[in-house]
Amino acid sequence: MSKYLALFIALLLSITTSWAGPLLPKVKRDIPQRGVSPFRSGQVRLTTTRLESELLSLLAELGLEVRPNAKHRISLELETEIEGLPKGNEEAYKLSITSDLISLKAYTDTGLYRGLQTLRQLYERGGWTARVILDWPAFPWRGFMMDVGRTYIPLEELKQEIDLLARFKVNVFHWHLTENEAWRLESKLYPKLNDRASMTRMAGRYYTQEEARELVQYCKARRVLLIPEIDMPGHSAAFERALGYGMQTGQGKQTLKALIKEACEVFDVPYLHIGTDEVQFTDRAFVPEMVAYVRSLGKKVISWAPGWHYQRGEVDMLQLWSSRGKAIEGIPALDCRYYYLNHYDLFSDIGRLYNSRIYGEDKWSADLYGALLAVWTDRDTQSVWQIVRENQLYPAMLALAECSWVGGGRGDFTSKEVMTSDPKSPAYEDFKDFEARMLHYRKTFPSECFPYVRQMDARWIISAPFPNGGELGRVFPPEEALGCITPPESLPSYTYEGKAYPSRVVAGSGFYLRHVWGDLCAGLLERPEADHTCYAMAWVNSPKEQKVGLLFETQNYSRSEKDLPPPLGVWDYRGSMVWVNGTPIKPPVWTNSHTIPSLTTALGNENACSRPPIPITLRKGWNQLFIKLPIGAFTTREVRLVKWMFTAALVNLDGTEAADVRYLDL
Repeated sequence: MSKYLALFIALLLSITTSWAGPLLPKVKRDIPQRGVSPFRSGQVRLTTTRLESELLSLLAELGLEVRPNAKHRISLELETEIEGLPKGNEEAYKLSITSDLISLKAYTDTGLYRGLQTLRQLYERGGWTARVILDWPAFPWRGFMMDVGRTYIPLEELKQEIDLLARFKVNVFHWHLTENEAWRLESKLYPKLNDRASMTRMAGRYYTQEEARELVQYCKARRVLLIPEIDMPGHSAAFERALGYGMQTGQGKQTLKALIKEACEVFDVPYLHIGTDEVQFTDRAFVPEMVAYVRSLGKKVISWAPGWHYQRGEVDMLQLWSSRGKAIEGIPALDCRYYYLNHYDLFSDIGRLYNSRIYGEDKWSADLYGALLAVWTDRDTQSVWQIVRENQLYPAMLALAECSWVGGGRGDFTSKEVMTSDPKSPAYEDFKDFEARMLHYRKTFPSECFPYVRQMDARWIISAPFPNGGELGRVFPPEEALGCITPPESLPSYTYEGKAYPSRVVAGSGFYLRHVWGDLCAGLLERPEADHTCYAMAWVNSPKEQKVGLLFETQNYSRSEKDLPPPLGVWDYRGSMVWVNGTPIKPPVWTNSHTIPSLTTALGNENACSRPPIPITLRKGWNQLFIKLPIGAFTTREVRLVKWMFTAALVNLDGTEAADVRYLDL
């Protein structure tokens, strides 16, 4: 092959794939039709009977008028073979756009529905230019779980989440309905389960059978699979309070079978999730008996792993929930191991999620269906808004929507290869591209539920850790630069007690020096040790004197922990501090002040995204941000999972956008 031909092919490939960039998730192939005029008309006619109501709804949303005699037409068709698509893939579609015809073809109505979501995005991104798109998912299951057993979430909120995420081809909703705190699904056979006296949180709040049926149909209309979960035999204190006996007793099993039958009649779905995690089994026949009974009712069974020890053929799917969760050959797996949003921070984990491989694989197989992100609410909460916002549901789900649709990735969630902190790494470049597209679609979601702002332009200088010997207030050489507004010309290096301590540049607005999951997941430090102190410095150039907001925290509080709030007047229990141009920034007045750890005391303003940004004034020209980050032990009485981390972002005063500044990049 001549070098000219090779260059021509490379150019052709870049042309045929580059335009896919603005879409989310990216499509498999996007082939512009050069020389063909765009499809431009405010009036269209439909030559289709497939998904007619969905198509009419979309056209009305886009402001287009349907006229029977319009020149421009839209056609949706089902076919048994479509050139360029994998045969039989129920979500695959082919979208062809010419000057007067939009043709959408698929093997199933689900594939047509996925194609309509791409059609919507194309219109919103500048109109329907002539092109051919061939697209299908790498993994067939891509979804999220909401824990309503602990914290009731109104049906309308769940509908909104499902509707908005379905636009980005999210197709599974896992409904965790029962917990120790409450049984949230109405039972007409055992109404005591729904009695206020049987619930310890949000008493009396549950979903009627009519509402459950309604949500099933709502999901079906959006081609989303609803998976109800009745957790058994663990996480069942609400069951025992209401009925006076446990699930593993003879009476308990008979009652549970009646409840399962009742639920299966309510839920017109193929699967029932039965839990089986975090419990001591006193009846070794319990799980096989319940699996067999659920199957006898025509449902397939999903179970958590770790949980009951299944062999091939004994259950229909395993949902892997911790690092100990392992797939079993012959049993389809759903990866949920590192996807607990209740532990994620505001910035760092989303990039890690985006770049990671699902269970280490590039695409699905008979033994691996996909992944779910989970929102657990062990800690009580003040509002639904706080659940969605603090757990970063929408930004994280957009990251999963793309990485599970496109497939591939750069490594395991735990590895350095997926971190976005190195501005010269492929992971950084990939996520920066995704970030731009994600922020474009931010307007799709309620603004109060989408706290993520642009971070990939930010640059920080991080020092190596200095040994503090347990004296968290000890001063080290980097503090000599405190208040120095003139930026350095090169990366600083320090000497302390005869040893050199270098520094490095990292990109972003949130960093783990040591990850929340400790040695399991990589952080900035190769071997983080207790009783050390790091420093983070940034120089930012402001085009004018301006007031901006500082989004800052040194401990992102997990929504599954009973951690205590910081004492008044300090950022954390470790002595962390932040200065702007040499002036210390005081922490907010913490709304919580309890001193006994408790899951029933709701998080207040401990997390940065649940409080207003701190107003600060930047000078015109260079400004210095300086952070001191000491660490003692990695677990304490006050905070079980001490996160050696920081979040620091300059934003506008209402926190909705990154501030207009430029960071020093050495």
